[in-house]
Amino acid sequence: MLSEFIEPVLLSLEVSSVAGLIVIILGTIIGWLMVNKSFKGKIIVETIILLPLVLSPTVIGFLLIVIFGKNSWLGRLIEWIFKQPVLFTWWAAVIATAVVAFPLMYQAAKAGFQQVDEDIVGAAAVDGANKFQVFLYISVPSAAKMLIAGSILSFARALGEFGATLMFAGNIPGETQTIPTAIYVAIDSGNMTMAWLWVLTTVLIAFFMLLFINYKSE
Repeated sequence: MLSEFIEPVLLSLEVSSVAGLIVIILGTIIGWLMVNKSFKGKIIVETIILLPLVLSPTVIGFLLIVIFGKNSWLGRLIEWIFKQPVLFTWWAAVIATAVVAFPLMYQAAKAGFQQVDEDIVGAAAVDGANKFQVFLYISVPSAAKMLIAGSILSFARALGEFGATLMFAGNIPGETQTIPTAIYVAIDSGNMTMAWLWVLTTVLIAFFMLLFINYKSE
């Protein structure tokens, strides 16, 4: 029973950690670019970035299957390079959770970078700092609170992702069965004890993450 309980928990933490790392890096960079760059179609790009917030997880799962499936050029390229399709693999779970969690990190990063004092940025540029140095030593530290909050929220969202993961990665024990899919199977089979254990684990993790955000924001 212990191994049955721990396996989805560890897998969820692994998937969410890798997806979270990808989301933090991309969300921070893209958030900074969207604040500091102007280009045609910017509003369209931002709308696409935020779509996972309002789309059904099943729709996201369907789109991921279309994009990464065997009938797509990207899916065939991945299969040719790695000698296996991405569909129903550990990486499929990472991609699904990252896509769903990304808008939260992006919004937090964008909000954080919008609060950066432009006078400080301008002074640093006058002193000879390049854009990368300004980003690394001024923008990121100034937006640190929002970046931390976005990181935690996106990790928690990745941990709780169900619909897109189930469609795109499946429910393979030991490979793609995360806590949400394990809860679904446990309830469907009448194993309420295991379902409650996984539910309480998820609630506790999410609770302490939100508690940390609230503590840091005071």
